[in-house]
Amino acid sequence: MPFRTGGESVISIEEIEQRLEALRVEHRDLDCAIAALGQLSLPDQLQLARLKKRKLRLRDEITMLENSLIPDIIA
Repeated sequence: MPFRTGGESVISIEEIEQRLEALRVEHRDLDCAIAALGQLSLPDQLQLARLKKRKLRLRDEITMLENSLIPDIIA
């Protein structure tokens, strides 16, 4: 069953699930990178902030895609 995204493109459930998996992997990788950078004696605070911001954007996109997979419930 195809879904419409915010634009005009239509993507399938499989494509959404593939995108979700890629985003989750990137999110985990960023988590590891943030932890490693934070353990340095003098971590680069600007780089840490950028990585954390990217991680939050990924979380937002993951949430949006997960919500698109949940059918609307008509009450």
